[in-house]
Amino acid sequence: MNTPQSVKARKPVRSRHLEVDLGLAQLTPESRKHAACVLEVLAGLRSPEQAALALGVSLPTYFNLETRALRGLVHGCTPVPPGRTMALLKQVRGLESKCAALDKQVGRYQALLRNAQRSAGLLTVPAQPKAKVPGKRRRRPTVRALRPIEVLQRDQAPTSSSPRSVEPAADLPHA
Repeated sequence: MNTPQSVKARKPVRSRHLEVDLGLAQLTPESRKHAACVLEVLAGLRSPEQAALALGVSLPTYFNLETRALRGLVHGCTPVPPGRTMALLKQVRGLESKCAALDKQVGRYQALLRNAQRSAGLLTVPAQPKAKVPGKRRRRPTVRALRPIEVLQRDQAPTSSSPRSVEPAADLPHA
């Protein structure tokens, strides 16, 4: 007979499906603990201070963790376009094969050009490196990141919806 002790304790069906749906087997125990603490704070079971203490982090670090978790929640709730979408990896593979085919075609055309030049009696002249001109000053190298920073800051129009404006960094070293 089935007595309460002989009956194996089972998880509810929804819990079993939730573990599979969330992919909990691939997560580290630490990330699971962080997620549980954030959910407990959002549910009102713990205060942020208690959660930070339980996780062994400072309060600002906890708030950063909570912000990242909420960002992931919002990203997960964005609608997915209907139908089948091509995976990024599949696109990369397709472009790599197309690139290889084009490289092969370029090699073929280069060989045809060389054969045509030989049959016409034309000599191919290899490109010669530019000689250094004596007395000409070389251009002073600049920090490559400075130009894009200037362009981004110049083209950036301040909007009323942005909470803070981006000021040009005065402490950037100019080389």
